[in-house]
Amino acid sequence: MTLTIEYRPRKSLRVAVVCGGNSPEAEVSRVSAKGVTRALRKTYKAVASFELGAGLTASLEAFRPDVVFPVLHGPPGEDGTFQGYLEILGYAYVGSDVPASAFAMDKIVAKRVFAGRALPLVKDCVVERRSGVSQAQAKIMKALGTRVVIKPARQGSALGVTLIDRQEELAEGLALAFEYDERLLIEQRIEGKEITVGVLDTDKGPQAFPVIEIKTPQDSWYDYEHRYTAGLSDHIVPAELSVDQTIRLQAIAVAAHEALGCRDLSRADFIVPSDSVEFLLEVNTLPGMTPTSLYPDGAAAAGINFPELVSFLVERAAVRVRSPNLSASGPAPA
Repeated sequence: MTLTIEYRPRKSLRVAVVCGGNSPEAEVSRVSAKGVTRALRKTYKAVASFELGAGLTASLEAFRPDVVFPVLHGPPGEDGTFQGYLEILGYAYVGSDVPASAFAMDKIVAKRVFAGRALPLVKDCVVERRSGVSQAQAKIMKALGTRVVIKPARQGSALGVTLIDRQEELAEGLALAFEYDERLLIEQRIEGKEITVGVLDTDKGPQAFPVIEIKTPQDSWYDYEHRYTAGLSDHIVPAELSVDQTIRLQAIAVAAHEALGCRDLSRADFIVPSDSVEFLLEVNTLPGMTPTSLYPDGAAAAGINFPELVSFLVERAAVRVRSPNLSASGPAPA
């Protein structure tokens, strides 16, 4: 599958890449940002990387970017907070706006949005820290049984996620997840292929990348370590699925992107237990851009190399908001 993107980059655009911050995923963000910055410099003359921190406002004012490229994972960079900050300051930026970022970051809210579109979802329940671990355990046992996945509602990169097999594991898993969030999404644990599908907005609307299957060593899963350690996961692209299921997964990824109101890019994650069944798990609005990340792999499989991908995203952002630094003619879209 080849995806054609047509655009004419303006080398004069000034691009600020923002990364880091105080998120548990800050270091991953910095690794992603190095790659994005390096790739952007193949196209644009003025590209600078900035740390998300107290001095950022002054740094951006001094640099005068036409476009800000957030390379941030987890709150406050991915949950709408940083996007709102950029809108207040009047900067054009890559990625989803405030509502879509907030909806996608909260797994509980996102699943309710998906349910409204009748997308295929795993059975779940919600527990809260204020109710205590004992009450949470009882609620989970009644609703779902013991084989569950515990997820902090507003965290990424599988941080705080635990796969549970037995009742005696629940208390420890809940305690860990409550360190990351006061609300947890508990989902029925389903065995199957771990699948992901990237989506890219184009002039023809959102387009899905080839489907990727993620394989990890036996008795492991795609946790934080396996996501960001070279050699600990294999990305099979295109995934070994039927044509019909591939088409369905791509359609669901696009539908989820649209349901949340995502912009520019997203990546939908699935669990696929059989040839005829698939379940949507979540959508990432700022997917990873590290050397082991899935979104760039999907783009490459669609015929889009990394420098083309990031410059295309910059050009889309540049025409949305007229920055004081842009000339009246603006970037020249294809």
